[in-house]
Amino acid sequence: MAQKVGDKMSPKTGRPQAENPLTIEIKARIDKSTNDKLIKYCKENKVTRTDVVRKGIQLVLQEGK
Repeated sequence: MAQKVGDKMSPKTGRPQAENPLTIEIKARIDKSTNDKLIKYCKENKVTRTDVVRKGIQLVLQEGK
């Protein structure tokens, strides 16, 4: 909501809305060995676990085509 300043409305303040907001959470249980490999991969490639999961989902979906 815009704030009123005098007779004019000021623009909404704060961060702009994301075009495609990330609002859905997914949880998964993995074993220690898989977790250790994931953490090592993330450190070596400077990516987050979430990035790896997203990329993995995309690869699986492309594989099915």
